[in-house]
Amino acid sequence: MDDKLVCENVMEIEKYLRKVDYIIRKKGREILNDFNITVPQFTALQILIGEGDLTIGELSQKMTLACSTITDLIDRMEKSGLVVRKKDEKDKRVVRVEVQPIGYEIVQKVLDKRRAYLDGKLKGFKDEDKKFLKEALESLYGAMKDD
Repeated sequence: MDDKLVCENVMEIEKYLRKVDYIIRKKGREILNDFNITVPQFTALQILIGEGDLTIGELSQKMTLACSTITDLIDRMEKSGLVVRKKDEKDKRVVRVEVQPIGYEIVQKVLDKRRAYLDGKLKGFKDEDKKFLKEALESLYGAMKDD
């Protein structure tokens, strides 16, 4: 393949990834509105569920937001019953953020709605095309994840 064609393919791939990302994010925000939860709150819940109980500092690093911003975020999430602050069992000076059952429930319901949306959009795709898309996205993710 010549360099011009490779460059055009990369440009098209990037363009469509950006467009798909935009649509997914937009639909995701609509779904989150149904549950009265913000994007940063949902992101924090997903990180906490995936990583386990974290300190404000650890969550701040994972979300690349200032500790003061995360503190305000956790304050609001605590008021909504999504999380609680708990003292670390090994070191009582350390405070960790723990997801409450309602937080787990909301994340699951949001993910279920997202998957249902995507499933609806993939209805017209052949099974082998879905499999190819999944494998191609897995490969792309594998190539990018450590950046």
